[in-house]
Amino acid sequence: MIIREHYIKQIRPFYDSDLVKIITGVRRCGKSVILEQVQAELKAAGKNCLFLDFDLKPVRNKIPDADSLIEYVNESIGEERLYLFLDEIQNVTAWNEACRTLRLYNCSVFISGSNSKLLSKEFTKELSGRYVSFRVRPFVYKECIEYTKQSGKHYSITDYLIWGGFPASLAQEDMDAKKRYLNDLNDTIVYNDLENRYKIRKREVFEKIVDYILISNARIFSAKSIADYMKSQNVSVSVPTVIKYLGYLKEAYVITDVALYSPKAKSKLNYYYKLYDEDVSMNSIRVMGTRFDLTHNLENIILNELLFMDYEVSVYDNKGKEIDFRVEKNGKIFLVQVAYSVAEEKAYSREFAAFANLDNTAKKILITNDDIDYSTSTVYHYKLKDFLMMDEL
Repeated sequence: MIIREHYIKQIRPFYDSDLVKIITGVRRCGKSVILEQVQAELKAAGKNCLFLDFDLKPVRNKIPDADSLIEYVNESIGEERLYLFLDEIQNVTAWNEACRTLRLYNCSVFISGSNSKLLSKEFTKELSGRYVSFRVRPFVYKECIEYTKQSGKHYSITDYLIWGGFPASLAQEDMDAKKRYLNDLNDTIVYNDLENRYKIRKREVFEKIVDYILISNARIFSAKSIADYMKSQNVSVSVPTVIKYLGYLKEAYVITDVALYSPKAKSKLNYYYKLYDEDVSMNSIRVMGTRFDLTHNLENIILNELLFMDYEVSVYDNKGKEIDFRVEKNGKIFLVQVAYSVAEEKAYSREFAAFANLDNTAKKILITNDDIDYSTSTVYHYKLKDFLMMDEL
C-alpha cells in the first residue's frame, strides 16, 4: 500500500489539536488506510493510540451508541494523551454527541465516514467550529502508477480512463474480478448507503435516475432536464424528487456538481451545472460491451485531478461557447478546455474557438490525448500523459 502523503501532510499539523479531525469521501476510496497510516506514524513516535472500526459488526454490537463509546474510550485514557481513531463513525447512534464530549478529554480525535452528514449543519453547529475536515478521493493517476508498480503491474492511461482509481479495483487480477468488485461496490453504495438509509420507496425509479446520471457524466444538467428525460422513458418523477435524489448522491460523494461561472456577474450560477462521477468506473460498469465513453471520462478525470490539486473549479461560458473549466487557486486563474483529440481539423477549430475573443488575463490551456504539441501563441497545449504527472498547472 502506498503512503498517501498528499493527504497526510494536510492532517499532520493537527495531530495534537483538540479539533476533531474529520476524514470524508466516497466509500472505499482509502479513508481507513489513511487513518491507519496516521496511527502508524504516531505509534512510531511512541504515542498511545486506539483504533475502532465501526464497519465491523462485533465493534458495532459492543459500542452501539454515544454513551457506550464514551465509556469504552474513557477506560483507555490515562495521564498520557490518547490518539483516538473512529472509522466509519456514522454507524454509531448519536456519534456527534460522543465526539463533542471526547474532544474535551485528554485525547486527539480522528473520525472518518462515507457520508457528508459528517459535515451537516447540525454537527458543525454543535462543534461550534471545533473541527477540521479533509476530503479524500480515489487514486489519481500518479497514485495508480505508484500502487500498481508495487505489484509489478502496468496501469495505462487508457486503463485509468475506463476503470478509474478505486484502490481495491487496481488490486484485482483480471477484468472479470475488477468488474465484479466495482459492481458490488456500486450495489453497496446505491442499495445500502442510499436506498436503505433514506428509506427510498420508489427504488426502481431511483435506480434508473442513478444509472442515467452516472452514465451521462460531464454533461450539463438541471433537475428539470433529468425529470423531462425520465418522462420520455415513461418514468414519472417530479423535479423536487430529482433534486432530493441528487442531494443523496452528493451526500454519499458519488457525484460532483460544477456550477457555471458567469463572467458578467463574476459569480457562480448554481441552477446550471455539470455533473461528474466521483470515479469514472461508475460510468464504465454501466456500459454494454466495450464501447466505453473515453471522451466524457477524459473530461471527468481532468476534473478529478484538478480537485486533487486543490483548485476551485467552475464551468466558463465565453459568450455561448463553453470552456470546460475555469480553475482558480491563490489568485491565479486558468481556463482549461478538454478534448480527446484535435488531430482532425474540425475538432481543432472547435476546441480553439472556445477561447476566441478572450484576453490573456487567465492562462488558456488545452488538454488532449494527442502526442503532437498543438500549442499556439495564446493557448498552451498539455499532453494528457504530461498533465497527469503534474502537481500544478
